[in-house]
Amino acid sequence: MKFTIQRDKFVQSVQHVSKAISSRTTIPILTGVKIEASDEGVTLTGSDSDISIESFIPKEEEDNQLVDIEQEGSIVLQARFFADIVKKLPGDTIEVVVSDQFVTRLTSGSSVFNLNGLDPEEYPRLPEIEEENVFKMPKDLLKSIIRQTAFAVSTVETRPILTGIHWSVEEGNLTCTATDSHRLAMRHAQVETNSGELTFSNVVIPGKSLTELNKILDDTDDWIDIIVTDNQILFKSTNLLFFSRLLDGNYPATKNMIPSSSKTSVTLNAKQLLASIERALLLSREGKNNVVNVKTMENQVLEITSVTPEVGKVTESVETLNYSGEELRISFNGKNLIDALKVIESTDITIDFTGAMSPFVMKPADQDHMLHLFSPVRTY
Repeated sequence: MKFTIQRDKFVQSVQHVSKAISSRTTIPILTGVKIEASDEGVTLTGSDSDISIESFIPKEEEDNQLVDIEQEGSIVLQARFFADIVKKLPGDTIEVVVSDQFVTRLTSGSSVFNLNGLDPEEYPRLPEIEEENVFKMPKDLLKSIIRQTAFAVSTVETRPILTGIHWSVEEGNLTCTATDSHRLAMRHAQVETNSGELTFSNVVIPGKSLTELNKILDDTDDWIDIIVTDNQILFKSTNLLFFSRLLDGNYPATKNMIPSSSKTSVTLNAKQLLASIERALLLSREGKNNVVNVKTMENQVLEITSVTPEVGKVTESVETLNYSGEELRISFNGKNLIDALKVIESTDITIDFTGAMSPFVMKPADQDHMLHLFSPVRTY
């Protein structure tokens, strides 16, 4: 194998596929990046058997030659060294030459690296996916959906299904739900399907997979195809394939958890509430105590307090924009509310309370495409 390639494009592709490679894998070949040169261009692949990423660099792009292929072939190179080397090479182009015994020479500017490669025939093939259940959406919408749900997945492995995000599609409406059993984030979005009948209801994608996907997607309105099978999901855009396995098991029925009525409803400025809760938690930095207490005062004002016995007490007053219903006293994990407030892209939010010991719902005041549900904390 022998080819010369533009360094910037090569670095970008190597960084993309490296996100799928784990140093903890028990399969030695999966610690490497597979590089394949063909008549069309160069394909790079990285995998840890849960996530697989394939990035393609075409020979030409917009009349600009990216790759010059002299001899087709393939090689697997240790990702740990290879990714750092290509990033630091001095020239604008890199020549890659594979000789006997998989020895690979990288030449760029005044630098020459000789690396011991691995046999590409041992590298597992990517899953063959039937493109039946296909839908698509703009990349920037997908990035928003991931950002607005992935933070709420469980980080505890005792219930593996909760480390994933539940996706369902019905009549062109995608619903994404994440919960760690103390909080829940739900996001709806309209998507384009290849057939009006596309419906699925128990697809659970590991939160880690979607977080890695989010890092490599451009924030553009270009479309991305999403293909779902029984145990895999494929995200397919120009020159990039991202495969993830799906989690086994049934996701909890979250729709039943969301209250349909409220006893107290308040509308507040999101930034003001976020700043108040952040200040309220300043004294609890050292401990695990993120409990915030809220009670209603006169003149539609909420009083927010946080007490850390060995440090002190914070009291904040927040004016509501609208208040209706009963008086309220409730305690909750302030950090969970902060996480949600940071991803709500809305000036004002509405919180519906159903009692001191019942879950409460927060959502944008002007839109109904997302909601967050929180469990209260018993403080006595």
